[in-house]
This record gives sequence, C-alpha cells and structure tokens, in this order.
Amino acid sequence: MTTLHTVLNVILLIVVVVMLFNIIIFVHELGHFLAGKWRGLQIDRFQIWFGKPIWKKEINGVQYGLGWIPAGGFVALPQMAPMEAIEGGNTTGKPLRKITPLDKIIVAIAGPVFSLLLALLAAVVVWGVGKPKDFIPSTIVGYVQAGMPGDKAGIEPGDEILEINGEPVNGFAGTLQSITEQIVLSSGDKIVFKVKRPSVEEPIILTSGFDTPPSRWWQRSGLRQVGLAPAGPANIAMVYKNSPASKAGLEKGDVIVSVDGMRLFSDIQLGQYMETKEFKTVTLSVKKATGDIVEVELTPQSPLEPKDTKPKIGVLWDPAGDVDVRIVHPNPFGQVYDSLHMMWVTVTKVADPQSSIGVDHLSGPVGIGKMLYQLLLTDDGWRRILGFMVLFNVNLAVLNMLPFPVLDGGHITLAIMEKIARRPVQAKALEIIQTVCALALISLMLYVTSKDVLDPFGRGGNKEQGEIIFAE
Repeated sequence: MTTLHTVLNVILLIVVVVMLFNIIIFVHELGHFLAGKWRGLQIDRFQIWFGKPIWKKEINGVQYGLGWIPAGGFVALPQMAPMEAIEGGNTTGKPLRKITPLDKIIVAIAGPVFSLLLALLAAVVVWGVGKPKDFIPSTIVGYVQAGMPGDKAGIEPGDEILEINGEPVNGFAGTLQSITEQIVLSSGDKIVFKVKRPSVEEPIILTSGFDTPPSRWWQRSGLRQVGLAPAGPANIAMVYKNSPASKAGLEKGDVIVSVDGMRLFSDIQLGQYMETKEFKTVTLSVKKATGDIVEVELTPQSPLEPKDTKPKIGVLWDPAGDVDVRIVHPNPFGQVYDSLHMMWVTVTKVADPQSSIGVDHLSGPVGIGKMLYQLLLTDDGWRRILGFMVLFNVNLAVLNMLPFPVLDGGHITLAIMEKIARRPVQAKALEIIQTVCALALISLMLYVTSKDVLDPFGRGGNKEQGEIIFAE
C-alpha cells in the first residue's frame, strides 16, 4: 500500500508540473491570440507544444491542437513574418488582408506582456500567502576547507566577510548579494575579500583564487568555490546509543560552543579539528538546555576503513538556525524587479568570457520540470512554486523580447524595419534567416536538455563538506 501511495504521489506531482508548464505557455500564447483577434489578423492555428498534433479540433476556422514535442507553443498568424517551417503556411488558401507594422508589433508584444501579467499575478498571490525566505543570514565564516583557495588566502573561521570584489555582501546564501552567489558569479582570475577579524581592529584584504570541480563532457562545468561554509551553532538534534557522544553525556538540544578552549563557529569546524587531532580525546564546552555551560571529554571513534579520515562521534546536527525559512510577504513589484535583475545578471555572466557561467548552466524544459518537482517535495513547496512562477514568467517574457527571428522580439524588429523601409523584408531571405534561427534555437534547446538529463550521472560519489561528521 505504501509503494502504491508513493507511485501515485509521484504521478500526481508530475501531472502538476506538466499542468504548470501548460498554464505558463497557454497564457503567453493567449496574449498573441487575443491581440491577433483584436487587430483583425487571420489565425490559422493555436497549438501548445511543437510538432505534429496528437490532438486537434477546428473551431470557427481556427485549429486548436496539442503537439507531441513538450516544449513551447505557438499561434499561427500568416500575416506576421512567415513561419511555414514551424507553424505551417496559410491553411485557408485565401488572400491575406494587409496589416500595418503597428499591428505586428502589438500582436508580437502581447505574449511577453501576458507573461509579465501572469508573473505579477503570481507575485500578488505570494504577497498574500507568503513564501519561505530560504536565506542564510550569517556573513561569518564557520569553516574553511584545508587546501582550498580560501585556506591558502588566509581566511579563518570567525572572519566576518564584509565585501567581495568591492561589493558589500548580504548573508551567506540565498540572494545575488550573498557570499556564495558572489563567489559563483565572480569574473576574472582572483576574488578579493574584505574581512573583519575579531583579533584585528581594522578590516583586512585577502585575495583568493578559486577551484571549479572537475566534470565530464556530458556534465555541466563546475561552479567556482573557495571552500567556505557559514557559521552556525553546533546544535545536537540526536545522539545515538552507545556512541562516543552518548558515553560523554551529550544530549539532544546541547550546543557545543568550544573545543579544547577554541571557540566553535560551526559543527563542520569541530569535525576538522578532531581530524587534525587524529581521534584523540578532546574537551568540549557544552551549553545545556538549562543555559549552564559544562565541560565534557569525548574520544571520537576511529574509522573502520584506513582511507576514511572522518571522525565519528554519533550525533546528528540540527541545521535549524543556519537557514532562515520564515514565511515572508515580499512586495509584488519588488518580486518582479528582483526577477528582472536576476535575469540580467545571468545573461551578462553567460556573455562574460571571464566568468565561469556558461550556456551549459542554463536549463530547458526537463531541467525546469525537475526543479519544480523537487520544490514540490519540500516543506511549503507550493509556496516556493508560486515564487518560482514569478521568476520563470519574467524570464519567458524577457527572452522572447530578444531581437532574433522566431522570437517575439524578432517580429517586432522586422516590423520596425518594415516601417522604416516602407516595405516588408523579402520573404525568401526572411524564410532562410528564420529557418537558420529556428534550427539554432532547437539545437540550443537540445544541448541544455542533454545537460539536464545527463549531468547527474557520475556525480554520485561526490561528498559535501557537511558530511565531515556523520552519525553511526
């Protein structure tokens, strides 16, 4: 019964993801459809998804259909720039009424406008029901991985990062201004940190390089990292029976504040320290639930395998306190602006040759679908989905406004050229350009989709820094 329930739950989530995609595409294309009706254009087809229709029905001269390739959709408007290669030609065979460049611009821009309106609608809903903040507020370093660029640069646990490459930071992760994102999105060969060290009166400047994890040809290239983790309390969520922690008298709810007199800034730092001590007994200062501070001695268990250097003490750490997941109610227009800003940063970093962000880091329908599915599995997943709807629809609107043939921005550009030249662009040349651009767009879609599908393969052996201490 449990297995059946799991299967049904997975199927339901997949159906929800597909429906979300259909709603987003439908609203965008509905904008073109209604604008075309308003301006008196002939509409041959209104189809969601590309390819030969697996379902179609003609109503009042318009063929409505669902294609077999689950990506995108279109409204066939033969009076716009010809798109026979994708949408088919004039299905009626009747002469087409001449339309003005203004008609074309209105119809073309209506799709992105409807996407922005859907984004704003989702933002209003988020404003009302709220969404998790998903933000790590600390700017203090809790752990520096030995041998990584941050360690070589001299960054230490307890350092408070003030700026990265001259830009003030806001939190450790969760915004474009946070430490993790600024490292990932940095350009050039060096990353300059301005830090405040507890033992030093004035801020100091430290210059670091960066590492990118190795990847195979079918995977996305690695993102920049310097080996830092945020500070956070070493809260014990569970103590296993007969473990070193249990024998030392540690209990659920205890907070380890120091080891051998050294202040702790994270549970990961504790694991690193015990590793350097070669599993010898350490003295821990522990804050109990009553508020009292007691000292206990703990001897980590030696690893069972010689190649395993990670100390085992038999606890699970409580991540609460590291990540701010409070429900917030952001302003709708602020949400749209933040999405536009994120879009701009992404595009500029992809175009920047000194950045580590490339086309392979973009996602197609498969990657976005996987992300939506994963969001639905989280606590308050439906709220996170609403927040994602804002970002996705803004991205859809902006990308479609790029001045390339096949996209809405291309139609607008051609209409402006027609207005200036007072004659349409030659049909034969335009068809060739559009076909080339369509093939390029399809190739790009296939490329990013291949990364969406293949990227996880071969990454299963990678361990996260948070696994330096793990329970028995």
